[in-house]
Amino acid sequence: MHKGISTAAGLLLGFALDRVLADPRRWHPVAGFGTAAAALEQRTYADTHRAGILHETVAVGSVLAFGAVAARGGLLATTLATWTVLGGRSLARAGHDMADRLDAGDIDGARELLPSLCGRDPSVLDADGLARAALESIAENTSDATVAPLLWGAVAGVPGLLTYRAVNTLDAMVGYRNERYLRFGWAAARTDDVANLVPARVTGLLTVVLAPLVGGTPGQSWQAWRQDARKHPSPNAGVVEASMAGALGVRLGGRTQYRYGAELRPTLGTGRAPETEDLRRAVRMSEAVQIGAVAVSAALALLRR
Repeated sequence: MHKGISTAAGLLLGFALDRVLADPRRWHPVAGFGTAAAALEQRTYADTHRAGILHETVAVGSVLAFGAVAARGGLLATTLATWTVLGGRSLARAGHDMADRLDAGDIDGARELLPSLCGRDPSVLDADGLARAALESIAENTSDATVAPLLWGAVAGVPGLLTYRAVNTLDAMVGYRNERYLRFGWAAARTDDVANLVPARVTGLLTVVLAPLVGGTPGQSWQAWRQDARKHPSPNAGVVEASMAGALGVRLGGRTQYRYGAELRPTLGTGRAPETEDLRRAVRMSEAVQIGAVAVSAALALLRR
């Protein structure tokens, strides 16, 4: 089978598996990588950029080498790798669950669920804060959990799929601006920024085009992106969150409480504060963007020689 056809077919089949089965509940390879990376950190950690670069190189390099070997498995390897690295179905399920708990007035249950979506401190959030946190997380993770791995799989096959997930996982583990990780996590954070530059903008474009599916307009989504994305401290999260805010006609940003401290995020969009129904609309947008992304990625893979 032609390599491009095999890759495209593997991406489509892996995406279908994610839609049907979601993430493996036990023995998840990404969780296994996280455990190994945490063990590695015990040996590599030092409060320096150099130690962080070493940590990133060893952890990501090991996955890249494994991916190069696994790629010999052809279509089956691509299918399984795609299923392993995607998190779109689980993301949508968590978004729906959060909306259900908020609608039922179950604030404690919503706070318990939030860590599965993002790293913010749920104990200080009320219903509106939880809805906003979940919506922003869905916007950002639509890119991180689906669009980015699919695009990297399209251009680099199994090594691209697995290596991207390793990069993104390490950023989630050590890429923080707190006392412990400001220098050690610098390499992980910057590598993740570079890996997501193109995927975030593809996510933004798909959000703009698909805005009418959630009652918005492409013009509003594009305007929010162009006016507000650059204000965000992340070069990528700003794009996907602002375009989502414009598509939904809501306002995102503001005080954001993490476990390591608070950040005052810029305002994205000019609408009202998000409500539970907006969270459900964000999930619908996420699922539409995911479908668009797998179509784009499969087409891109077919162009490979």
